[in-house]
Amino acid sequence: MLVYKNLCLRETAPKPRHAIVRTLYHPRETAEVLDSGALLLFFPAPRTVTGEDVLELHVHGGPAVVKSVLSAIPIAAAERDSKPDPSIIRYAEPGEFTRRAFYNNRLDLTQVEALGDMLSAETEQQRRIAVKGSSTGVAQRYESWRQQLLYARGELEALIDFSEDQHFDESPLILVQSVTKQVRSLDSQVRAAIENASRGELLRKGIDVALLGAPNAGKSSLLNRIADREAAIVSKEEGTTRDVIEVGVDIGGFYCKFGDLAGLRKKISASEAEIGSIEQEGIKRAKERALAADVIIAVMSVERAPSLDGSVPRIEINDEVATTLKTCDLKKQTVVYVINKIDLIGPNEDLTYMQGRLQRDISDKKLPPSPLRLLALSCTSDDHERCETNSLQHFVESLTILFQDMTATSNMGMAAWEGSLGATERQRLLLEQCSDSLRNFLDQVVSHPTNMKHNDEDVDVVLAAESLRSAADCLAKITGKGEAANVEEVLGVVFEK
Repeated sequence: MLVYKNLCLRETAPKPRHAIVRTLYHPRETAEVLDSGALLLFFPAPRTVTGEDVLELHVHGGPAVVKSVLSAIPIAAAERDSKPDPSIIRYAEPGEFTRRAFYNNRLDLTQVEALGDMLSAETEQQRRIAVKGSSTGVAQRYESWRQQLLYARGELEALIDFSEDQHFDESPLILVQSVTKQVRSLDSQVRAAIENASRGELLRKGIDVALLGAPNAGKSSLLNRIADREAAIVSKEEGTTRDVIEVGVDIGGFYCKFGDLAGLRKKISASEAEIGSIEQEGIKRAKERALAADVIIAVMSVERAPSLDGSVPRIEINDEVATTLKTCDLKKQTVVYVINKIDLIGPNEDLTYMQGRLQRDISDKKLPPSPLRLLALSCTSDDHERCETNSLQHFVESLTILFQDMTATSNMGMAAWEGSLGATERQRLLLEQCSDSLRNFLDQVVSHPTNMKHNDEDVDVVLAAESLRSAADCLAKITGKGEAANVEEVLGVVFEK
């Protein structure tokens, strides 16, 4: 409290957790007022953000006032007529307050990482998963799993050390079967957490969306409408987009990274334009980017084909686009089909019939199914000119529903599992290592169910116990607690965020 006494010229400490207004003076030049109306709050340890005594000074925000108060604090921390000691008062290092909170058991490592995600959140969904990840329930679940593994390991090691010397209430076989049942149940919970963490990663890093289609299908126009700005050049000339154009967009609170790709085509007849080397490279990159995306939006456009009566609308799936879609990984990727340029369809022409025919064409070509109905829109006409289901607004709303399904918890929608959506990549990798160790245990026990003794021929129980130790160590590293945590190697990186 030396800083408070020397800045405020008062001997008595302020009342804890009560805001007070004080005049701040220079510690040596007591006639000099630094701030005539500063707001002060004192929080005594251990119930503070860091677990230590905290004194907050809320001063007027002018640069000169702030600078004068900051320069006076080191002097106020020193005794009268002595030089300021930089070891007593100094500027905090990056993340130091959070580091102190961790060491004083005010935060665990999962909450520290969630705090970093909260500070960097740009969308509503990113903020929500950061809040879910900051709850104490996440770390408590991991710690509960670790305690279960320690107990199960203790039962196995009792078999190893005392099975020949002492009598157990249950036979060794029944004990191992009981442990196996616990481990199998625990592994299913860990794997559910891993799946939820992968879903949460989409929210944290953003959902990768690729706009795939033939040249002049309107991909760039669609990107511009979604981004509400001229992000990509739009031209009637084929091959305008050569490289991937990346744009970050907030769709219904979900951060999405849209990629406008080069149009896919190949020369079929001599009358078609040659495909230059630059366009070929653009097509190659477009295919690679599409196959790495979380969501592929296949854009098809309405074209007017000549007929005896003038022209008729036609919608076709480009062969190159179809070939690329067939190679996507349906376990990791979702495909959405969109018809663009519906403003070219006349008032007496049936869009619904054309959608049905295109849907059959998609099925006949064995292209990936879509969780959404075939969407239709126009990037040039006003949405009110068409029905509500064929508009850009409906397209965005449909994507929002899709993203909600992609990022929903997989464990029967239990609210208690929503915190696992906030698991970071570090936590997910450790959970995967934990699951691998649990699977190793199950493989060892199931393959030799009657090996219960610790001798030269039957060592499976020893190896099984080691697998449980390894799994428990992974959980300790997640929360930063336990003998095996070894958190120093990750603390620097985590706290600097």
